[in-house]
Amino acid sequence: MALLEVNGISKSFSGLKAVQNVSFEVPEGKIVGLIGPNGAGKTTCFNMIAGVYKPDTGTVTLNGARMDRKRPDEVCRAGIGRTFQIVKPFAGLSVLDNVVVGALNAASSVTEARKKADEVLEILGLASRRMQAASTLTLPDRKRLEVARALATQPKLLLLDEVMAGLRPTEIDQMVRVLLDLNKRGLTILLIEHVMRAVMALSGNVIVLHHGELISRGTPDQIAKDPKVLECYLGEEAL
Repeated sequence: MALLEVNGISKSFSGLKAVQNVSFEVPEGKIVGLIGPNGAGKTTCFNMIAGVYKPDTGTVTLNGARMDRKRPDEVCRAGIGRTFQIVKPFAGLSVLDNVVVGALNAASSVTEARKKADEVLEILGLASRRMQAASTLTLPDRKRLEVARALATQPKLLLLDEVMAGLRPTEIDQMVRVLLDLNKRGLTILLIEHVMRAVMALSGNVIVLHHGELISRGTPDQIAKDPKVLECYLGEEAL
């Protein structure tokens, strides 16, 4: 069963077609990768799913309910959490309070939000840094904090935008283990990622965009052998 259905979405900016007639599904309980060269339209797709942009055409539904007419805060409350490519935590707040802000999306009180935030920090390996100012964190920890803030909103679907960019191989492996664990707990994930080793390890299915159009979809093995994908993307990337 599809948790997320994207049907024929398009978006133009000043006549430039960033995304054109893209359709795909994300099955409940699965991890799906969204890949393609820089400028392919991946983040624009995320922004339409998350309510930042309204599609010029097409629909986005979560569990059959329309999302494409909702504001970002309404989309979040409906069950779609997301991270951002450029991480910008509340630098003056502690790690814990950064996550509490996300947890307040679904919590009925600050006490409940703090409890949820502590649970999420434990999962992401940040419990020992809970009282540190977010501004003092290393890049890997800021990336984990970004995931923690999104996870604390208690999403049904988590959108991850390049959470492994800039990480070392051992840090990537650690993030992969965290995401696989979250998926085993029932979380559905749609991820944009350029680290192909991670995409192949995580994704049951992969969607490929190029110049705003969907050019291929399939299992990681199928995608890795697709001539169109090899020509426009994987030929430039280290598998």
